[in-house]
Amino acid sequence: MGLAGAAGVVATGVVVVRAERRRRAYTPDQVREQLHVRFVQAASAEGVTETASPATQNASGIRERLRRVFRR
Repeated sequence: MGLAGAAGVVATGVVVVRAERRRRAYTPDQVREQLHVRFVQAASAEGVTETASPATQNASGIRERLRRVFRR
């Protein structure tokens, strides 16, 4: 268990160091560009969610009508 634990810690450290090197390799312009891309993706996903909400309201309206029919 001790040797396996040490190997796990070393492997985790290697992964962290590699990720840090990649992160630091970006120029400020590249970071800005990535942020803009993520913003556009988030905004488009939000638009899709907003257009989907009326369908959800219609579905709840249909459910309510079915409940009324089956109550009779």
